[in-house]
Amino acid sequence: LSDCLACDNCMTSEEGARVFQQNQKELFRILNLNKKCDTSKHKVLAVSICPQSLPYFAAKFSLSVNDAAKRLCAFLKNLGVHYVFDTTIAADFSILESQKEFVQRYQRRNQEEHALPMFASACPG
Repeated sequence: LSDCLACDNCMTSEEGARVFQQNQKELFRILNLNKKCDTSKHKVLAVSICPQSLPYFAAKFSLSVNDAAKRLCAFLKNLGVHYVFDTTIAADFSILESQKEFVQRYQRRNQEEHALPMFASACPG
């Protein structure tokens, strides 16, 4: 989240509260609690990795993108994370929905003054 501009344009206030709860301090607090308690009382930790972050790790450590993904996943699991998800499929769905909206707006461009331009982004922050 350090790259986020905090513009609040991508989320509602409810989602903003959830994002605020997801921080490094909270992650390490739960990891430490999980180490101290019975496994039946563990809080389940899930991490999502955006596809934009993997080339950074690959370049930083001179790895292929696939090796960087595998090592990052292994690192997180060794920390105590239960699930690691790749958000590539979510990005794909986002692109498909943006494409669908653009086609609809393009078809209405002569009937609606504000049909175009259409702005879209995929913020990894």
